[in-house]
Amino acid sequence: MQNAKPNFLNDQTGATAVEYGMILAMIFLAMIGAVQAFGINAVEMWTTMATTIVEASGH
Repeated sequence: MQNAKPNFLNDQTGATAVEYGMILAMIFLAMIGAVQAFGINAVEMWTTMATTIVEASGH
């Protein structure tokens, strides 16, 4: 039992897994923000193009 305690205190595998999980969470949140920001602009662009085409065709 005495030998297991120092090994447990020095084990970093759990901390590494938590760090990777936090990095993935930050990347995921950044991706969501980017998609929302660019998505709105893309919808506006396509709407403007469609409106211009419809108006130019006379319908």
